[in-house]
Amino acid sequence: MEDLRIGIIGFGARGSLSRHAHKPGEGSRVTVVVDPSERGREDARARFGDEVAYVASVDELLAEHEVDAVMILAPDFAHAGIALQTLGAGIPTFTEKPMAIRVEDTDAMLQLAMEKRTRLFVGHNMRHMPVIRQLKAIVDSGRIGRVRAIWCRHFVGAGGDFYFKDWHAERARATSLLLQKGAHDIDVIHWLAGGYTRRVSGIGDLAVYGDISDRRDNSDRRMWDWFDAETWPPTEQKELNPTIDVEDISMLNMTLDNGVLASYEQCHFTPDYWRNYTVIGDAGRIENMGDGGGDQIHIWESRKGGPGSPDAVEVIDRGDGGHGGADPNLVGEFLRFVREGGATDVSVIAAREAVATGVYGAESIRHGGVPYDIPEVPAEVRAYFDGGQA
Repeated sequence: MEDLRIGIIGFGARGSLSRHAHKPGEGSRVTVVVDPSERGREDARARFGDEVAYVASVDELLAEHEVDAVMILAPDFAHAGIALQTLGAGIPTFTEKPMAIRVEDTDAMLQLAMEKRTRLFVGHNMRHMPVIRQLKAIVDSGRIGRVRAIWCRHFVGAGGDFYFKDWHAERARATSLLLQKGAHDIDVIHWLAGGYTRRVSGIGDLAVYGDISDRRDNSDRRMWDWFDAETWPPTEQKELNPTIDVEDISMLNMTLDNGVLASYEQCHFTPDYWRNYTVIGDAGRIENMGDGGGDQIHIWESRKGGPGSPDAVEVIDRGDGGHGGADPNLVGEFLRFVREGGATDVSVIAAREAVATGVYGAESIRHGGVPYDIPEVPAEVRAYFDGGQA
């Protein structure tokens, strides 16, 4: 089996994901890296060496290099523009989540990929995280009956460092952190519920970081250059992005097309950093207590007074690799998809629906909590992608 030739576009915060595609002699290898910054290209060179080509633009890649697939690991606001170039060129395309930061861009990507019959894949790695796969297996087993409600609380303890010192803090380049962070959780809610949000409303605020006056243009640095786990409380953060106009706390209520009710809460100034999912069926409920290997999923299947002890406990598996083994499994699924096509655990339609829920949820927050109906993907487009892009 000849190695697939992989082009990497963007070598910043998620550049490390590319190492799972560089397995010379084992089916795939990185042959070219695109990054507009000299630092990005040099960081990539330090990882891959001189056998890989390094260019500054996607135009150079398309004009000068033949690749079998690309992985777009650029910032969120660049995903759609790059993907439209590579899809238009007929190159199977992996783009990191969120799929895009505007619904019209996600729909343009779907339409072009379908017209060109170019394979499109979105990197929702949480579908490969042990905690999520185990929650999904319990739901699918019927153990808690039919799912009626899902609640998700996301405590983003590193929010000040991760999302308020660079472009993530700007609506113009992120739309909302309901995309950068929430796209993961909304996608998981949809996957566990077996449906998509059709109406959303929300409340939120820029409660903490907007009041901090210590600002700096950090475009000459990257997140690990400024990250300091000892900074506490959040009001002690320094050198925040000059522009901050995204919310640091958001709460959404969602009505899904199959009748499931869901809520999503995200806070960027908590002391702890983890996700908690509660799935309530008509015969029980499950809840993860921690989201890493060795943590637990609690299962309630009988009536109890007070919190009590769960009826059963399932220990979350420990995976090898980033995000509990999710990253290597995600890239492996993409590479298999490039070669063979067919169904994948990651869903392009679900990726679009996660973006749409986040975008319209942000609109609701910014317009007094008024509910928004989310436009559906045309039936023929959904059928094409749900059918494995055959």
